Amino acid sequence: MKCLINMLLLPALIFSQEKITGTIHDAANKNEGLVGANVYWANTNVGSITDIDGRFSISYKTEYKKLIISHVGYKTDTLNIKNSNSITHGLQPTEDLDEVTVTSRKQTTAKSFFKAENVITVSSKELLKAACCNLSESFETNPSIDVNFADAVTGTRQIKMLGLTSPYILIATENIPSIRGASQAYGLSFIPGTWVESIQISKGAGSVVNGYESIAGQINTELVKPSTDNTLFVNLYGASSERLELNTHVNSKVSNRWHTGLYLHGNSHNKKHDVNNDGFLDMPLFNQINLMNRWQYTDTKNGFVSFVNLKFLNDEKQTGELNFDPENDKFTTNLWGSEINTRRYEVSTKFGYVNAEIPWQSLGVQTAYSNHKQTSYFGLNQYNITHNSLYANAIYNSIISDSRHKIKTGLSYTHDFYNEFVNTITYRRIENSVGAFFEYNYNNLELLNLTAGIRIDHHNLLGTFITPRMHIRYSPWRKSAFRASVGRGKRSANIFAENQQLFSTSRQINITNTGGEIYGLDPEIAWNYGVSYLQGFNLFGKKADITLDYYKTDFKNQVVVDWENSQAINFYNLNGKSFANSFQAEFNYSAFKYFDLRLAYKFYDVKTDYNTGRLEKPLTPRNRFFANVSYEILTKKENKEHWKFDATYNWLSSQRFASTLNNAIENQLPIRTPVVATLNAQITKVFSSKFEVYLGGENITNVRQPNPILGTDDPFGANFDTTFVYGPIFGSLFYTGLRFKLQ
Repeated sequence: MKCLINMLLLPALIFSQEKITGTIHDAANKNEGLVGANVYWANTNVGSITDIDGRFSISYKTEYKKLIISHVGYKTDTLNIKNSNSITHGLQPTEDLDEVTVTSRKQTTAKSFFKAENVITVSSKELLKAACCNLSESFETNPSIDVNFADAVTGTRQIKMLGLTSPYILIATENIPSIRGASQAYGLSFIPGTWVESIQISKGAGSVVNGYESIAGQINTELVKPSTDNTLFVNLYGASSERLELNTHVNSKVSNRWHTGLYLHGNSHNKKHDVNNDGFLDMPLFNQINLMNRWQYTDTKNGFVSFVNLKFLNDEKQTGELNFDPENDKFTTNLWGSEINTRRYEVSTKFGYVNAEIPWQSLGVQTAYSNHKQTSYFGLNQYNITHNSLYANAIYNSIISDSRHKIKTGLSYTHDFYNEFVNTITYRRIENSVGAFFEYNYNNLELLNLTAGIRIDHHNLLGTFITPRMHIRYSPWRKSAFRASVGRGKRSANIFAENQQLFSTSRQINITNTGGEIYGLDPEIAWNYGVSYLQGFNLFGKKADITLDYYKTDFKNQVVVDWENSQAINFYNLNGKSFANSFQAEFNYSAFKYFDLRLAYKFYDVKTDYNTGRLEKPLTPRNRFFANVSYEILTKKENKEHWKFDATYNWLSSQRFASTLNNAIENQLPIRTPVVATLNAQITKVFSSKFEVYLGGENITNVRQPNPILGTDDPFGANFDTTFVYGPIFGSLFYTGLRFKLQ
């Protein structure tokens, strides 16, 4: 190991060059980092751009004397630099400070013109455009992610990217994989929206640094930091469905280097609703308590930063027929009902070190342990799962020759223990994997950015395999970015945890055992290819951009989830082809002062060779149109009082129903669904930097899917099925809330 470390350090020590890091912020608010500020040396082509937090890194030579910093809406500054010390600098707005408080706000959703990867960064301000009670509700205003309900009883929202469901997306919290295994079905609802500082959405093959499992893309959630979050934050939420929610953050400075935060999330819904009069609850009854204690250690002088997170979750859901009583009706045929109880413990740590003498060298170590236990039943079906997971990742960063050539390398380890009880059968397994990765990045900033990575992993059940991935960005003219990517992903399918909606049916479960190591099935393997074009421009003197991207996912093997026999669900290895083609066009325009418009069109072609032939994936619209508008009105400059208006429109084309020809005639469905269009809107009154209230509505036009559950007259009969959901069930929902914060 010592020899390996020396080999990794040697190139950087030989070819090293100095580097300056720093933060650019609004002069009136040191906590408001400016994203997209240009930082470059005078009379050179050496430059950088600040990230979502206003941070930058730029190479330095003793002959570089003047550092120029510019940002739209701010005065350009020139700094005289005498050494490579870290820089913190505030830019002054070009207008009167009060007048530009809103004008100079950083973009709530940012796209990079410089990164090789196709990354969209969503800030916490974007999440405020909707209720955003948890992570599953955080993508309503983002056209790149599709959100829909998994079934008609549990209220579970699932997301899709590039036409593929969340198991094919690596979902991480601060770059530690978090929504996986047992938490795949409900885990998105376990991350409260107020805990989120920003979200990075990466389309296509992701970085090899984060593992081998991602296929369609990666979603990384950055949590709020105790050192920069409000000292006190309170969010109260109430909906017309009588859903109530409380979020409270309390942060304190323990010492010059230690900060800590206590975060509490609680939500409750105990009102029974049956708007469509089918005898079943339109949304589940639930209670959730979610706690996090977060510790942050920062020693900038010596280059250390670390985080320790302690989390506890207890989540209880009840659903089913309106009069179902668990004490009397559980595991009987009196009435159909379900309970899903989850208890989860998590401990995670992050340690980072930047060499003060050689600042381009850094070392990061991430660890995480979780214990997830779910006990549940769905009518007469029972499903329990215990999942213990241990994750560790060590990353070393350096450069070769100069800062245009960066490298990342390291080791990772994952341990998963699964214990599942499915009706009368117990499935147990242990998965261990150890891997090494190397990633090279070439970036001359203005013209070309290339990232090429490879990792090798040994898995006790999947064997030894190699994962290559590559991203490239080319900018031939101003405000342009041509991107291309290719990469391979491999994963083991957790067929029950990922498809829990199957238990809310009367279908027989069939697994075609072909000798694989997990449920008798082989691992899933896919290649993802993508191209993208981003162009920024001025339209009638106002800022605009357009993005076109096309991605193709080609499965070499897939565990096919076959719903085409309405009396059964069949799992088997792919025999033939399975692919997902995705095209998206997006247009963003700041049409006039404080007004932003986002339009998008998306086309999907997702097909699989089933045992009955090649078919379009069920309940996946081929066409989607999306529109979002936001507008702000400043009413009182002296205390930053203003109004915010946001509205989101979604139109979905018809979707294919899985076959119901084996059902009784009264429980047969047509081949395709009707089109669906929904409208969400929210109004926010900001009274000051400390207090605001909001009022909003979801599905304002009151669109409802008629008869979303088949066989409600005989829920224990052969035709009972809750999975044919293509649109809203509850109808219109209105909510209100308040936010209070002390900085």
